[in-house]
Amino acid sequence: MTAGQKSPTLKQVAERAGVSPMTVSRVLAGGHHVSAEVSERVLAAVSELGYRRNDVASRLRSQRGSGLVGVAITNIDNPYYAQVVLGVEDAIRASGRRILLGTTAEDPEREATVVADFVGRQVEGIVLVPSGARAHLRPAALAGRPLVLASRAVPGVRADTVLVDDVNGSHEATLALFEQGYRRLAFLGNAESVSTSSRRLEGFLLAHEDAGVPVDQTLVRRGAHSVEQACETALDLLALPQPPDAFFAANNRNAVGLLTALARHRTDDLVNGAVPGLAVFDQFDLAEFVPWPIAVVEHDAREVGRIAGRMLLDRLERGEDARDHEPPEVPLRTVQMPAQVVWAGTPRLPGKV
Repeated sequence: MTAGQKSPTLKQVAERAGVSPMTVSRVLAGGHHVSAEVSERVLAAVSELGYRRNDVASRLRSQRGSGLVGVAITNIDNPYYAQVVLGVEDAIRASGRRILLGTTAEDPEREATVVADFVGRQVEGIVLVPSGARAHLRPAALAGRPLVLASRAVPGVRADTVLVDDVNGSHEATLALFEQGYRRLAFLGNAESVSTSSRRLEGFLLAHEDAGVPVDQTLVRRGAHSVEQACETALDLLALPQPPDAFFAANNRNAVGLLTALARHRTDDLVNGAVPGLAVFDQFDLAEFVPWPIAVVEHDAREVGRIAGRMLLDRLERGEDARDHEPPEVPLRTVQMPAQVVWAGTPRLPGKV
């Protein structure tokens, strides 16, 4: 087809092949009860005309749904969320569905636009890594579509949710720093509206309480959503008259920003080997090449996505089973995945914390 030329129709394919439109549909659906000679004629006509079947429209006409699932993450540059998306795709692929992907950049207005676009495109359900906003996640805004929250919860939003054990993971990583002899610990996290940041700060504070170490609130910094913001925050902390002797980065982007700041700082203390202690929630690329030990809170991001996808499929399948009557009320579910602390960097410390 040339630019501006209309797409061929099913009827045109039928006329070219000398069969009925119903026969074309049967051939494209697998050729059941159609002779080999007729199938060959239909497929030749499809090839000659460049016909492309509209699967979404077909599914909608048959009341089977669009076959699409909306997946919205905060940042496609973040390898963590790329793994979450792959996990969702792993879960839904066998059902014959495909994903539409959107990114929100932690912006509630952009998130609302992405969700509204998903609804307008007739997705069957949505998996969302939420920013913390609520209005566009109400049942009326979703037009009854099932919603699963991945990695984060949103107070007041009724949805199945997959979480990581943020509190215990950050608690254990912070204790690991205390066990190495560090006492002035800084916390680098993103906004208070992000539930994971609040849960990880909770674990950080609980570890101080358990270790009997007072918290210096001037070292608790939040609001860094990007590598650049985390770098600037870390440089500000390193420039204090009494800088922290250790850092807890609440996610992998904060960790990369922190390491960038340490590389730029290059004080005599750092050159002479008096480097700060480091702990980070989430794995990040090339962590094993950092030239000193890092306590990393590790969990399976792809499995977060798989579980979220399975939870959504369960809702969708229950709806299909109850198409001719009101689907049964199913209690909302929250799954919390375990997290563990391991040592990365070089020289490595042996074993798990």
